[in-house]
Formats: sequence, structure tokens, C-alpha cells
Amino acid sequence: MTGFIIRSCLSEPSTEKHPLFRAIQGFKRGPADYHGNIEGETYAMTPRLTPSALRLAATALLSLAASAAHAQQNQPAQQAQQAQRPAAYHDRAALKRTVEEFLQVQTGGLPGQVTVAVGAIDPRMSLAPCPAPQAFFMPGARAWGKTTVGVRCATPAAWTVYIQASVTVIGEYVASAAPLAQGQTIEAGQLVMLKGDLTMLPAGIATDINQVVGRSSNSSLPPGTPMRVDTLRIKPVVQSGQLVRLVSSGAGFSVSAEARAMGTAGDGQVVQVKTSGGQQITGIAKAGGLVEVAF
Repeated sequence: MTGFIIRSCLSEPSTEKHPLFRAIQGFKRGPADYHGNIEGETYAMTPRLTPSALRLAATALLSLAASAAHAQQNQPAQQAQQAQRPAAYHDRAALKRTVEEFLQVQTGGLPGQVTVAVGAIDPRMSLAPCPAPQAFFMPGARAWGKTTVGVRCATPAAWTVYIQASVTVIGEYVASAAPLAQGQTIEAGQLVMLKGDLTMLPAGIATDINQVVGRSSNSSLPPGTPMRVDTLRIKPVVQSGQLVRLVSSGAGFSVSAEARAMGTAGDGQVVQVKTSGGQQITGIAKAGGLVEVAF
């Protein structure tokens, strides 16, 4: 505002003490050619710009316009540079997808309907970008129930994190339909197929009735008990010390010999026998005291 002159149209010489003059610096008294009322008193303003002030103002305006044009021209280049700039941290969503894809591969052969859920990732976690993160299981871990999956990066920055996840497997399993006594041979009518989350059941649950029929339980079981294969005993078809018939057959030949069983085995189980000549042979126990050997 330098170059403007303000004077009071009143006769009192007190105008320089007015708040307007305390707030605006660089004004001098002079003849008035503009009159207006400001806070009840009359003041006059006369524009008085010198040639040097005009040149300074024109130079400032031209400099401002040039700066604005330069910024507008460089804006597309700056935007492209920002788009090409790599992310500062590894994307947490991409990290989650890595775990999901890993578990989907690991559960490919499981029976029933498989659902994979990856736990929340700490938002405070800051990992360097990784072009090829690798998921892995810790020793003893598997894609079953609650589990932990590790994800590591080798380059450009090495890091390893562990993420909680869960695998649900909804499928059918074998359960007792009636009370089963200890040592009782189990029949198909005493069993029922139920549906549930297999990961919440004990290990070794039978998923096929044929895995249970003909066997006996090590203990008495109430109705609705899931049948564990490892707690069932197979009815033996060969007893330890029993004389058995050792048989073998192939294309165009069939041989048999007498031997003595060295263990007890159920139908289809492996058993060792000893021939009359003292040779020990391993075969498959069959009903009727037979042991099949493949040569």
C-alpha cells in the first residue's frame, strides 16, 4: 500500500492516533480526492504510484505467472514419477493373499468342504517391499485346524513373519449308532455317518464305514461316539505260532508251502512267517490261515 496518502477531513490533528493509522504503515498526509466514512470520521485516499513501484509490481506479476506455468507443465511428470515410485512398505493385503494361496494348495487333497481363514495382520507391521514372498510351515505345523504360516523374503530386504490362520474341513465321519461293548465285532448296522468339522475331532477318525466293520473296540462306546481307527482291533485271521499255508502265484505258476506264523495279524495285515528250513518271509495275512507272498 506504499504510495497512498490518507488524511483526515476533520480539523483535529489526532488522525494519526486513529487505529487505522496504527494498523497501516507508510502513509503520509496530502490533498484529498476521495472521501469516505470510516468509523464515524472522514478520511481521504489518493493513489500515488511512482514509476519504480509500477515496474516492481509488473515484475512481481510476471514472475508469479511464470512460476504458475512452470508448475503446471511439470505436474504430469511429477504424477508419473510418483506412480512409478515403489511402495514404501509391503502391502498387508498381498501378504494375506500369499498365506491364503499357500493353504489352499496344502488342503487340496482333504475330503469334504475346506475353508481357509487368515488372521488379522498387525497394522503396525512395516515390511520392506518384496517381489516374491514365500510361505512355509514351521516344523510340526500342518493345514488342519488352527495353524501358523511363515512368510519370508530373501531379496531385496530379508525378513520373516508368522501369521495365524485356521482351516475348517466339513465332512462326513463314522460314529456309533448303538452302544458298543468292548471286544464286540462291529457290524454295519451299528454305525452311522455324521457330518461336522473334522478338524475339531480327534486324530484318526474313520471317514468310511468299511474302515470299522469287522473290527472290535478296545473299550465300550456310547451311541454317537466318533470311531477312531487307531482304537479298533481287527479280528485276527492268523495267530502267533499257528501253522499257516504260505502261497505265492504269478504268470503261469503257483507254489505253496507250510510255515509257522511269528505274529498275530488280521485280514490284510502284514505278518512274518518262518519256513521249515528256517527262512523268514513277510506276507499278507488272509482268512483261512493263508499268508500271501509276492515274489
